[in-house]
Amino acid sequence: MLIETRAYARAGLLGNPSDGFFGKTIAITVRNFGASVTLYPSPELHIEPQLQDTNVFRSLYHLRDSVSTLGYHGGVPLLKAAIKKFSEYCETEGIRLPNQNFSIRYNTSIPRQVGLSGSSAIIVATFRALMQFYSVEILQPVLPNLVLATESEELGITAGLQDRVIQCYEGCVYMDFDRTIMDRQGYGQYEPLDPRLLPKLYIAYNTDLGKQSGRVHNDVRTRWVKGEELVVETMSAIADVAREGREALFRQDTEALHELVNRNFDLRAKIYTISDRNRSLIETARACGASASFTGSGGSIIGLYRDDAMLNRLFVELKKINARVIKPYVV
Repeated sequence: MLIETRAYARAGLLGNPSDGFFGKTIAITVRNFGASVTLYPSPELHIEPQLQDTNVFRSLYHLRDSVSTLGYHGGVPLLKAAIKKFSEYCETEGIRLPNQNFSIRYNTSIPRQVGLSGSSAIIVATFRALMQFYSVEILQPVLPNLVLATESEELGITAGLQDRVIQCYEGCVYMDFDRTIMDRQGYGQYEPLDPRLLPKLYIAYNTDLGKQSGRVHNDVRTRWVKGEELVVETMSAIADVAREGREALFRQDTEALHELVNRNFDLRAKIYTISDRNRSLIETARACGASASFTGSGGSIIGLYRDDAMLNRLFVELKKINARVIKPYVV
């Protein structure tokens, strides 16, 4: 029995990053990139390392460059954490797992550290493989909570639910993380939207190193918890961007969506420090006439373009600052 599962990159379209602050978001899956997991029975539980998990280097400089690009741990800790969290969930739910071992390996094409959620994609794919292998069903709205707990509790990664929700649901989803809803049912209200409602979208991402998202959110969270007025009001306004965006999608109001994407970033810039590298992505795209906001914590942007001529300008101008442009495949 060979099991193969997959999860895709994602992009926050509107409301990002209010998901971690009881806000609202709209996100899409980006099927251009994905993480896959292969699992099959074996005498012992074996996690097969990939090239990026190696501890053998040609030189000190090779190690330095590898860590700068891939981080310290590679994907193996993500698999270990997911397997641990899956077993704990089953134990808590009274699900008795058969004494079956397996070998598991992963592969990913998602660019690292550019805000396309590569780590959680590996974890989602791992949960899907384990669920299939052990014939365990986890309710769709509950699964993102387990994926987030895997990252936050096991690996110390600061994140919100948006990425895990869209990777579990796929397509295009409007998410409401209102505190009352979260307290009542333990997860948000998730509304799949017809991807055919989406306007012409592009994504651009740095081809050099990005910034790890957990470090980006920490200061703002502390200020939000303390009740700093600027942070609380701005985060609420970012959530409103998603609510208005949902209505604009149903109206097919492209101009309103264009303005909302820009507003999303402009609000974010009031409370987050934006690096010169990330700001140049935004400014270059906007100079071409497109809208632009972050897909995640930085390193990649998303926005609307008007026509093929504008898309070509985006290709040319963003390439000058070492950024690649793609048209996201949502379904």
